[in-house]
Amino acid sequence: MAIALTFPGQGSQTPGMGKSLAENFAVARRVFEEVDDALGQHLSQVIWEGPADELSLTVNTQPALMAVSLAVVRVLESESDLDVAEDVAFVAGHSLGEYSALAAAGALTLADTARLLRVRGEAMQQAVPVGEGAMAALLGLEFKEASAIAQEAAQQDVCAAANDNGPGQVVVSGHVAAVNRAIAIAQARGAKRAILLPVSAPFHCPLMQPAAERMRAALASVSMADPLVPVFANVLAAPISSPADIRDALVAQVTGTVRWRESVTAMAQEGVDAFIELGAGKVLTGLAKRIAPTARGLSVGAPDDIAGFLSILALAR
Repeated sequence: MAIALTFPGQGSQTPGMGKSLAENFAVARRVFEEVDDALGQHLSQVIWEGPADELSLTVNTQPALMAVSLAVVRVLESESDLDVAEDVAFVAGHSLGEYSALAAAGALTLADTARLLRVRGEAMQQAVPVGEGAMAALLGLEFKEASAIAQEAAQQDVCAAANDNGPGQVVVSGHVAAVNRAIAIAQARGAKRAILLPVSAPFHCPLMQPAAERMRAALASVSMADPLVPVFANVLAAPISSPADIRDALVAQVTGTVRWRESVTAMAQEGVDAFIELGAGKVLTGLAKRIAPTARGLSVGAPDDIAGFLSILALAR
């Protein structure tokens, strides 16, 4: 059995996530303490106590989700002797989760990852004035059709396919008027649902170019090691390992499509038959079951989930 570790992105956050890990494992507590120190903020209190609207601020959500994911990684390393280099074929993360994946694979330090995600959250929020951008989920349409709808809806505005999440689940992003046109076109063409998403900015589209430039500078300022295992880049749907390629992919990711369906498909074709989601929620586990239905899927975010991971790890070894 070959394992891929996957890491969730924005939308999976919920107050209280990771708290049981911190209460039960010192290695998890140290992750949250290190993130707090790196940011000069008691982010752990926001993560565990809320309020939800403060946790959902992009500048908090991004490092918060990473902290929970890395706390899970450290607990599994402690409790199951997980060795990422030996036990894992690939790592991958959805949008900001790609940073979690890189930290888990040793390419970035925990502190640098937290600071990069704080910059990323600020830059993405500030790239487009509030109210000018939007995102919408087009459900029941495949990526090629949804992408064509986005192109048709753009007219003189920006509208692009932002997330290819899974079969029949595509997100478009851009100017409000263009996204609303995309919703209307999708509904006319038989989409099961076409709905605006409760997001604060139009992520993963060309409107994010100012944020991409800020991330280029931020990424150039941190040291990066070769990851212990290849990371599947969102924008390439392919594994990369060199720090130069990783930096380029992370910059391109800010404005580019998250090619998650293709990434999971490619990992399965490379022999991965167990997708383990580490962190908050079960979104990626559900998507993996739809994209690669013969593979095992498991989400690990609390102490009770460790036993299931141990059984899969034993099979992999």
